[in-house]
Amino acid sequence: MRFTLRQLEYFIAAGETGSITLASERIHISQPSISTAIAHLERELSVQLFVRHHAQGLSLTPAGREILREAKVLVAQAEGLYTLASESGSQVRGPLSLGCMVTLAPMLVPELSHAFTTAYPATRIRYVEGDQEQLITGLRRSETEVALTYDLQVPDDIHFTPLADLPPHVLVGEGHPFAGRAAVAIADLVGEPMILLDLPLSREYFLALFMAEGLQPVIAARSAHQEVVRTMVANGYGYTLFNVRPRSDLALDGKRLVRVRLAGTHRPMRIGLARLKQLNRSRLVEAFESHCRAFISDAYIPGMVAPATDRRVKRG
Repeated sequence: MRFTLRQLEYFIAAGETGSITLASERIHISQPSISTAIAHLERELSVQLFVRHHAQGLSLTPAGREILREAKVLVAQAEGLYTLASESGSQVRGPLSLGCMVTLAPMLVPELSHAFTTAYPATRIRYVEGDQEQLITGLRRSETEVALTYDLQVPDDIHFTPLADLPPHVLVGEGHPFAGRAAVAIADLVGEPMILLDLPLSREYFLALFMAEGLQPVIAARSAHQEVVRTMVANGYGYTLFNVRPRSDLALDGKRLVRVRLAGTHRPMRIGLARLKQLNRSRLVEAFESHCRAFISDAYIPGMVAPATDRRVKRG
């Protein structure tokens, strides 16, 4: 066989994303390496895998779609050899496909993954980010084995292991009138411009906080990107509601943000591990789940100020 599994992995990434650039970002490999791998496969298989569109990415040819399907099976079988070796031996090893909620990934994944691969040097983690709907789809398609996400409308076919609670709070710029308050109630927010984090299920969660009290927010702007929302808030466009608590209180442009307790009792978002119930856990997945249970709790969350240690909120 004159092509490698790694070349197939590069082809799969390009085929699933429809872009050399996005594939490079997804698997953290240079664009020239991916292009070279695809060209090599096309030569070896004597088939065109993609149609190249100038400035518009790639689209699979009919043959490319068939080969993509078989390539995914072949790579999965090869990775299964690591699982078999891990099951039959005492060493935890092999690749782990991890999904992570896009709002959690920048804080959780780097520290958590580094600690795991340090503890288990024969492992490696490939992670993908997405919203709740995308993560559930990834688990069902076996594109990922486990996902770090929230307990937002978890379907019956998904097993969810809770790890830590993140209650909602109000986020404002340091010049906002609410910045000096110990707490703000939902009723206080009505009439103020809201910058909404516009992700599937997350937005419904935030809007439900108002609906529970028969109120409706004034949505001045919305974005699916957490840092866009934070920067807009820091620049005085309005307030937002968040659950994540980054250790840095600075937006990307350097302006300061202030977190204020949301008065009353509200359902928290619960961080946890999701996996498909029908899929038996490998020793690698079991080890990762144990690692997460030991590493994430109400007292400590990688990359975040944990609620139990948040002195700013406790004073309120």
